[in-house]
Amino acid sequence: MEVSPGYTQNSAGPFPVDWKIRPLSESLVDRPRYGINAAAVPFSDRLPTYIRITDISPEGHFAAAEQVSVDAVGAGDYFLSEGDIVFARTGASVGKSYRYRSEDGPLVFAGFLIRVRTNPNCLLPGFLAAYVTTGPYWSWVRLMSMRSGQPGINGTEYAQLPVPHPPLPEQRAIAAALSDVDALLSGLERLIAKKHDLKQAAIQQLLTGQIRLPSFGNTGSFESDDIGMRPSDWDVTRLKDLVDPSRGIRYGIVQPGAYDRNGRFMIRGQDYSEAKGWADPSEVFRVSDAVEQRYRSARVQHGDLIMTIVGYCGHIELVPAWLDGANLTQTTARIAIQPDKASPSFCKYILQSAVGKRQVTSFLKGAAQPGLNCGDVENFRLPLPPLREQTAIATVLSDMDAELTAIEARRNKTRDLKQAMMQELLTGKTRLVLTGGVDA
Repeated sequence: MEVSPGYTQNSAGPFPVDWKIRPLSESLVDRPRYGINAAAVPFSDRLPTYIRITDISPEGHFAAAEQVSVDAVGAGDYFLSEGDIVFARTGASVGKSYRYRSEDGPLVFAGFLIRVRTNPNCLLPGFLAAYVTTGPYWSWVRLMSMRSGQPGINGTEYAQLPVPHPPLPEQRAIAAALSDVDALLSGLERLIAKKHDLKQAAIQQLLTGQIRLPSFGNTGSFESDDIGMRPSDWDVTRLKDLVDPSRGIRYGIVQPGAYDRNGRFMIRGQDYSEAKGWADPSEVFRVSDAVEQRYRSARVQHGDLIMTIVGYCGHIELVPAWLDGANLTQTTARIAIQPDKASPSFCKYILQSAVGKRQVTSFLKGAAQPGLNCGDVENFRLPLPPLREQTAIATVLSDMDAELTAIEARRNKTRDLKQAMMQELLTGKTRLVLTGGVDA
């Protein structure tokens, strides 16, 4: 393999000639240490908070779904200190890492984690934490796991990890640059969480009439039944009374045929989700016109609703313009709302809310493969304000969706930028500090 001038090839890859490749053990203040071998207990503010492999996110953050504590003699000897890095030592998550930050609060690390503490005079924690997210590191993890014959890496093996050591000023500059990007990502994640919470609050208040938009009356009196509480001036209508009778609610194709990259789109349940919205067009199934023609009556139009009716049932989405004329597989059903009777967007939000989810649950059939049929869907009941108010509510929620999507896109672009920066900075392809080859 040809190496560019000024670079040298070694076991960890090509790096600048003034970067030293050393085993991790040479840059630690003590040997890698295993965490405490103790069971987790329910969280208590009188006990230390426990960090386990499952509490570390794929991005390397402390992100416990539900915090737990540890109640064991000697737990106080296992508190993490600023800059400590822990590695998962076993299982499918072997190699996953987390750099302790004091803002995460006092944490005791568990027995399936290994803590390392670097000597900042030769290896900065921020640089090491960044390096152990790179491709060369993960290649080493895969190789080491295979050598050991099991999905695990022990403390002695982690000590052998070859780590590039740029001169300290360059390590510091690299760590600072990546830390700035991490701070931006964290800010975007917090903003997304805040906007999501605001949207959920708006859904709860607007779709139940607890808050009425200006010019649409006061909250007034309420009625309540099995689908929930609503203002007394809202109607309750079955879906079958809202759909276009010439198109109605239809299943999709039973046998979709072979994939044809030049064919018509064929929507499946996996092509859309509440968390991510629509898949990229390149990922949506296509079939030849010869197959599709037999089922053309199930085609969708822009603005139709589609509902997943097999497996993860009840997920609702609006058909976007780029899927106009697409067909459906049998896992989905088309709901052709007449826009002069109801706002399709408002119906989407109602069906995505607790009102819709309760009805999905009540109509589900089957144990191994739960499902709905079109007759069930026709009998879903929707609380509907006057059409003009439906449109106004749907516009507010759609605007909130658009804002969330824009922030998430910015977050994703920032993630991509960070990956590109890491590829350049952590391999020395781009230098932030020219040191003239001074040894760190």
